[in-house]
Amino acid sequence: MVAVLILERAPRGLRGELSRWMIEPRTGVFVANLSAMVRDQLWERVQAQPPPVAAMLIVGARNEQHFEIRIHGDPSREVLDCEGLQLVRIKTQAKHKRR
Repeated sequence: MVAVLILERAPRGLRGELSRWMIEPRTGVFVANLSAMVRDQLWERVQAQPPPVAAMLIVGARNEQHFEIRIHGDPSREVLDCEGLQLVRIKTQAKHKRR
């Protein structure tokens, strides 16, 4: 299943580790067709990173949108649930600094 992983403020070591499994078309953006097991193991490695590392993982799902978004840390965007649909909103500077 295709997975898109977007990292913010990630160390080079983590990016290097992810590049073994995924391609990085743009700095901090990783894309690959992964099995669920490999995807989940990579996500666990990302979640093990201390702040300020932040990440969004977008994976296929059985819902109306056919994908779901998972969040780790405090990314610059937030996911809102609007009647079962996941929408992404850019945080304002004031909100982002408070967290």
